[in-house]
Amino acid sequence: MSSLAPIQAPALDLAGVRHAFFTRQGGVSEGVYASLNGGVGSADAGERVAENRARMAAALGVAAGCLLVPYQVHSADAVALSSPWAASERPRCDGIVTATPGLALGVTGADCGMILFADPRARVVGAAHAGWKGARDGVIEATVAAMTALGASSSGVTAVLGPCIAQASYEVGPEFVRGFADDPEAPRYFVASRNEGRSMFDLHGYIALRAARAGVGVFIDLTLDTYAEEARFFSYRRKTHRGEADYGRLVSAIAIA
Repeated sequence: MSSLAPIQAPALDLAGVRHAFFTRQGGVSEGVYASLNGGVGSADAGERVAENRARMAAALGVAAGCLLVPYQVHSADAVALSSPWAASERPRCDGIVTATPGLALGVTGADCGMILFADPRARVVGAAHAGWKGARDGVIEATVAAMTALGASSSGVTAVLGPCIAQASYEVGPEFVRGFADDPEAPRYFVASRNEGRSMFDLHGYIALRAARAGVGVFIDLTLDTYAEEARFFSYRRKTHRGEADYGRLVSAIAIA
């Protein structure tokens, strides 16, 4: 396991909590997936993805079948878990929470925000996949609400945003900007691009806004740009710009010890 290079957030160095923002380093995948690809939705060999996830689970101190990653659909839905699921029964959602020790909650990403949550006093943790659509529609608020339903308090929650595409790498068109027309605070997260008629979107900042609206007590942004750091992170946008056939997925996960 020494070849894995997960990123640790000091804010989540909490009693009874284990977490990791895994990079692309330390796995068995090859080519565009090299090497720690955690995406079952990729065209990578299934046995390699399974081995990569087993290594992640071991790093978190849980059984391979207890690293749980939902079927992400860019929704605002969050669900509570108390036991592992069969691979064919993954919930279609983008936030998951638990108060059950021994379960590691994970989300995948390759530019979208991956957020880990913990209320150590209540012993409740959560994970959310927040791309622009999920963040806009309320997945962060839904995840915190699901945690409070298990006994957490929003003010007791620490939330950390891991690797995520940064504003300098995220150019969007006018139709994208119009998609935020119902949010009066959204305009400050767009700046003009050097390309006429286009804008640069600050997903990091917008996620911070939505975490504040959710009432989290502590929000930390690790300020990592998936697009800019190819050696550590997969990026859907980088893949698209290069015309590559597919891309790997990062995994970020948290567990109650």
